[in-house]
Amino acid sequence: MKGFFQKNHHFIFYGLLLLLGILQAASTELQDDEAYYWVYSHYPAWGYFDHPPLIAILIKAGYAIFPNGLGVRLFPLLLNIATLLIIEKLLVRKNPFLFYAIVLSIAVIQIVGFLAIPDIPLLFFTALFFLWYRRFLNQATFANTFLLGLVMALLMYSKYHGVLIILFTLLSNFSLLKKRQAWMAVAISILLFLPHLWWQYQHNWISIRYHLFESNTSAYKISYTLDYLWPQILLIGPLAGILLLPAAFLYKPKDETERAMRFTMIGVFVFFFVSSFKGKVEANWTLPAFVCIMVLSHQWLVENNRFQKWVKTFALLTTIVVMIGRIGMIKDILPIKAVKQRYHMWKDWPREMKEKLEGLPVVFNSSYQRASKFWFYSGQMTYSLNLYKERENNYNFWPVEDSLLGKPVYILDKYDLWRFADSVKTPMGYVGYKYDSSFASFAKVNIEVAPSEINCKAGDSLSVSYQFQIPTYYARFIEAAKNLQDTTRVGIFNSKGWVKDVYTSISLKQAVQQPAGSLTWKPLLPQGVYYFLFAINNGTYYPTHNSRKIKLIIK
Repeated sequence: MKGFFQKNHHFIFYGLLLLLGILQAASTELQDDEAYYWVYSHYPAWGYFDHPPLIAILIKAGYAIFPNGLGVRLFPLLLNIATLLIIEKLLVRKNPFLFYAIVLSIAVIQIVGFLAIPDIPLLFFTALFFLWYRRFLNQATFANTFLLGLVMALLMYSKYHGVLIILFTLLSNFSLLKKRQAWMAVAISILLFLPHLWWQYQHNWISIRYHLFESNTSAYKISYTLDYLWPQILLIGPLAGILLLPAAFLYKPKDETERAMRFTMIGVFVFFFVSSFKGKVEANWTLPAFVCIMVLSHQWLVENNRFQKWVKTFALLTTIVVMIGRIGMIKDILPIKAVKQRYHMWKDWPREMKEKLEGLPVVFNSSYQRASKFWFYSGQMTYSLNLYKERENNYNFWPVEDSLLGKPVYILDKYDLWRFADSVKTPMGYVGYKYDSSFASFAKVNIEVAPSEINCKAGDSLSVSYQFQIPTYYARFIEAAKNLQDTTRVGIFNSKGWVKDVYTSISLKQAVQQPAGSLTWKPLLPQGVYYFLFAINNGTYYPTHNSRKIKLIIK
């Protein structure tokens, strides 16, 4: 038996990981974001508001094979196993049992590995990038050059953070700038990434504007930095982080690929540390650095084998904790609120609710999470009507609102239950619902505003010009509607959030007939930096985002 294990340990280790992953993927409720990415796959495109399109492609392919939770997670799960195989291949000095121990000691690799999230293809193509970078350095053939360019493009199609891997690799080896084939690889990657760039151009660079300029506009809090720092040790473990992280930093690279991994590891951590002073940073954004940590810590531990026993101890303890966690994700046995909310609240009641609502479409208020999970588990089209005080998401741009305009829907929400005549008890609490015979919301009406930045003195009036861009289908609906109760307002915000609204006399019927005009008002604000946007609502429906944000400086 021992001989069989020694001979087949590779197949056994990865086979067990795959089997566990399949069981977990098939039995665990989708997370909010996974359901959201599943809705992505209904609307194939070269880009989305939040992310590039690769995760949607993976989900669509898997769901075509298995139209259930396993299908959603199938290809991300396979990519996760492939990622570990590639990382092992990156090891110059190999100790397979030490590597298995490192894998088992990093809980996040096991727990996240079956989820359908963009981090999984990002991890895969990060590992593949370093593998092909090594081959490119050894032999810069056309095939290796083309494949390196392809992998760089796929890094970017996975998640925008992929650019950091490429950037820090370049910083580790400036001699690449003198290499014709390196420029060729970059040109190939840009060429392959052009469809996404064209999509961004067609959508007014919406993802770039959001991620670089419009997200995290709130004032700095020290918790942003602390909440970034302390989870990193826990993510790289949680127990083994106290050894693996120092080991990776202490290791002295032996070739250009390991040097690139060292630069990337340090660069990613520093980049997001600095970013935490601008706004909130999610702990998982550093996951690409884990590829580097696994390789570099392994190499250091091979050289300093007296520490290997600790890794194996950590691996055993972590595996026990992870197995308890895996079971708790499948069965509701853990008294942990976050686990209950994420994995045990949605499987059954949406189907039952669909029957109660006679299969009519559903509208949630400002929750892409609830809308997406209800859609997945009920099979009924669901819309998130996003309040202008909250962030936008893809529901602002998908043709969902268009398809519901003027049609009967049910409004569902778990908040402000007094607004609903009926409610139903669910695992996440009571959910109110009410019928509307003619849904009317206007998030697809865009208002172009000029100028893009305004300076004025406190107490002075300001003036802006506007141009309503109303889709033809909406214009016809507005003209035919007899009882519209629409309001157009200007919502004013500062770094802490919403400040106040300024209501206008503009109506949609007026805007259909005369789309362009000007608006003058007194902000009546103290000195400071603000921004404002136009928002339209109808009746009791939430006001929506109907213009880009305009910077306002009161002097």
